[in-house]
Amino acid sequence: MENPQKWRFTWEAQSHIPTLRLFLFDSLTKPSLQCHNLQVHVNLSQSLVFVTWSDDGGQVSLRVPIPRALIDAETPVNFRALDDHIEVKLVLLLPVAHPLVSNFDSILNSSGDDETAKPDSSKSLSVDSDMKSLSSCGGVHFYCRNCEFNLTRSPLSDFVEMPSVDWREVADNWFGACCCSFGGISEKLVARFANSYTSAKGVCLLNFATVTVCKDDLVGCNFPESNKHEGGPVWSSKPEFGELTPILNACDEKLRFTISTTAEREVNDEETNNDRLSRMRLDSDLSGNDYLAKGCCAHHESESHQENQKLDQNAEILENQQSFLNGFLGNIFMVKSSNLSADVEWVEYFCPQCSTLLGAYPCGNGGAPVDGGVRLFKCNISTGLPIGGSGDLFRKYTLERMFTNQLLDFAKDELSYRTVVRDLKTNIPMLLIVIMNTNSWSCTGSCLSKQSSAEAVPKLDLHPVVKVLFTEGSSKTESEIRKVEDRIKKDLTDEVFMLRPQIEDMVESLVSAKNMLPSSCSSLQGLSLSSMPM
Repeated sequence: MENPQKWRFTWEAQSHIPTLRLFLFDSLTKPSLQCHNLQVHVNLSQSLVFVTWSDDGGQVSLRVPIPRALIDAETPVNFRALDDHIEVKLVLLLPVAHPLVSNFDSILNSSGDDETAKPDSSKSLSVDSDMKSLSSCGGVHFYCRNCEFNLTRSPLSDFVEMPSVDWREVADNWFGACCCSFGGISEKLVARFANSYTSAKGVCLLNFATVTVCKDDLVGCNFPESNKHEGGPVWSSKPEFGELTPILNACDEKLRFTISTTAEREVNDEETNNDRLSRMRLDSDLSGNDYLAKGCCAHHESESHQENQKLDQNAEILENQQSFLNGFLGNIFMVKSSNLSADVEWVEYFCPQCSTLLGAYPCGNGGAPVDGGVRLFKCNISTGLPIGGSGDLFRKYTLERMFTNQLLDFAKDELSYRTVVRDLKTNIPMLLIVIMNTNSWSCTGSCLSKQSSAEAVPKLDLHPVVKVLFTEGSSKTESEIRKVEDRIKKDLTDEVFMLRPQIEDMVESLVSAKNMLPSSCSSLQGLSLSSMPM
């Protein structure tokens, strides 16, 4: 019998547990009642698991491809028939995440055979890697991933990494926020940050999830001109922090000179009169501390007044830049509430040809981008044709992988495994998600019938996934939403914001991934159990 229903399989493993589990299921069969004389045989030479049983319709035979793993052939196979699936357990010689297994895969992939090479989805997402790849191309066009429309007027070759949205805090940690000139330097750095890292024509700003492109570099897009700020900003394509160096060096030298002088005075007092050691040290300490507390600021201010005046000329924050100083040059793909402002509205940006969502841009009064730039999501654009080909440097970026990586980063920062994803515009909770396990590996597919032995056996790779519980709230009533809000407050759930179309696509992906497991394994505590690729 050639598999009348579409039997599906899913392999799962844990990073540090030497067990490989197979879930075999379809939508009609109850194996515990219908699969008689169940037999499972493993053929490692063919990388196949043969599963056979008899039912009212005759003999059923299925073949299941085995993913690449070091299986212990000496250990008997463990299997059982449950209400909605067949479970098979294989013992591994080494866990799938063991370094020796990774090295073994590297040796296999070094042969240069495209068929044995690991897919791009297994590669990590890295801004540094993107910077090197894009900068080495000489010139890059961006294309809509849906319709291949060329979005850019000319090739772009100047790529700059987007600075951290938390860098004001970093500047305060470096230079302090007290009354001395260090605090002033911190504020000047903040101003220089705003003036230098706005969107200049021909320059791309990169962060983990987006590419910020100047509106003048985009094709077929007409933005309303903002008339609130006459003249507009004078864009600068490169940061010019070099002018700060003399000021920092001067203050550093003065501190070293002050500390050294105070220490020498204490040593001389000790050598001159040991009987007055305590009093002299006390006087010296008070004098030195008073100089450091008051004299340093006054002396530095008079000595570097000219340098500060020169720096101040270029350190004013333009009025239209005030609204995005606290994070709006950052990553709008997924944003925390601390980086949102009522002064800025995020407008969705669509492909001029097929109207696919490509990104977003921040606007103030007048509707024009406040910093002249449009954020294009890497998962929605390509850097070469054909889409997903070797020339597409963003081919490894998908909505699911970007979402997973950002969610894990925020979870580490907030020490929280519960997150509510809200609509960026309406603040409605759209998705409640709980991270369950970050050390899972998985792959899935459709079974092969035994009689179609001429059919080539697909090569499978286990991919790292994150196991999550989720519930979506887009279709809930107002009363149900209030219950969700109460649950969020009770559980101290972390909050992030995204554009509604992306949340809806992510919910659809979670529902699809949920179907990779039989129904008895796809729910827990009233929430749906699913997985997301890393």
